[in-house]
Amino acid sequence: MKKQAWSVLAVLFVIAMLSGCGQAKYQAIPIDEETDKCEICNMQVKDDAFAVQLTTKEGKTFKFDDLGCMNEWKRKNGTANIGAQFVRDYNNKEWIPYEDASYVYDPSFKSPMAYGIYAFKDKAEAQKFIDGQKKGKLMSAAELGTHSWERGKGSMDMGGNHDKNAHSESGGSMGAGDKGMHGK
Repeated sequence: MKKQAWSVLAVLFVIAMLSGCGQAKYQAIPIDEETDKCEICNMQVKDDAFAVQLTTKEGKTFKFDDLGCMNEWKRKNGTANIGAQFVRDYNNKEWIPYEDASYVYDPSFKSPMAYGIYAFKDKAEAQKFIDGQKKGKLMSAAELGTHSWERGKGSMDMGGNHDKNAHSESGGSMGAGDKGMHGK
């Protein structure tokens, strides 16, 4: 009887091990401000609420300084090979899956590349932010798929969070009429 019980346990263990294999487990990778550069605009990726990243099914991770840059990467490279996407909660910088987050957009919100979108861990926190700011549009990850992704004029976060000289080729900060590195 004991031998049969051990055999059953061994079979269950093997099944459990095999069922775990082949299912990729993706995790957000910490930001290294010394070396991480945005895959699209080549700006330094700060360890802040705007940092986002995606990992391909092959395990290659791409980091971005703004959610709009990650969207531009997806537009250029497609989404079929993406294994996971992560955004940071605006309030506490906690990594959260892109699909689980709630987003707030307003063209006047400052962000590294002026896309004006902030991520929140849940809808209630996002709505609380909108109520406090008295502006902003609540969006889901699915709604970001149809978002226009226009950049706000003059609303780049230049308050010491990013290299001021990298926002334009002339070395100055962007003016309201400049199109910046993404050419929109």
